[in-house]
Amino acid sequence: MSVTPESAKELLSSEDFGKRISGVNQLRELDPAVAFEMIQPALSDRNTRVRYAAISQLDTLGQQDLQATLTMLRDRLLNDPEPDVQAAAADALAALKLTEAFEDLKKVYHQTSEWLVQFSIIAALGELGDPCAFELLQEALASENNLVQTAAIGSLGELGDTRAVPLLVPYATNPDWQIRYRVVQALKRLGGTEAHSTLESLSHDEVEQVAQEAQSSLKSA
Repeated sequence: MSVTPESAKELLSSEDFGKRISGVNQLRELDPAVAFEMIQPALSDRNTRVRYAAISQLDTLGQQDLQATLTMLRDRLLNDPEPDVQAAAADALAALKLTEAFEDLKKVYHQTSEWLVQFSIIAALGELGDPCAFELLQEALASENNLVQTAAIGSLGELGDTRAVPLLVPYATNPDWQIRYRVVQALKRLGGTEAHSTLESLSHDEVEQVAQEAQSSLKSA
């Protein structure tokens, strides 16, 4: 049975949240302009999973109207009671390169106690590509949460600011091999003499995945 705006609308208006989620998912098969209009009420649905499903589609549907999407994603980032939805909003803002939201992302990072939200914001900043993110990423490097720390390393690499190199070098000896692995990937992006020297050291890392990644980075440098 083919999906139509009418069939999706019927599901979206159901009292059953499972059907509403199905309706949100059906929007993927409709014309993006139509889907963009239809998905908006679901962004404030009373059910967390419905809101999450709707937010997760805005990274593509949002192209229909970036300013309207910015307003909607800001609202969910700042006001949604569920960390999963806030995290999804941060992801979508980054995917759409909505750099106007940087100050909002920074504000929520400092206000929230939810590690998932902090992680998503820091991971998003690399993709967002706003140079203003450098100081916040530097701050996140000192996080007590390893996942937030790892995300900061990755985002500093994506940001491409070579000031990050001396900040990242000390993490090349971190006891967590996954952090060392991320350091390799970041230094490969950033380049320079100090990065090259650190990659040479990491090419002899005791963990095979780290050593191989460093060796591969040196070959392609």
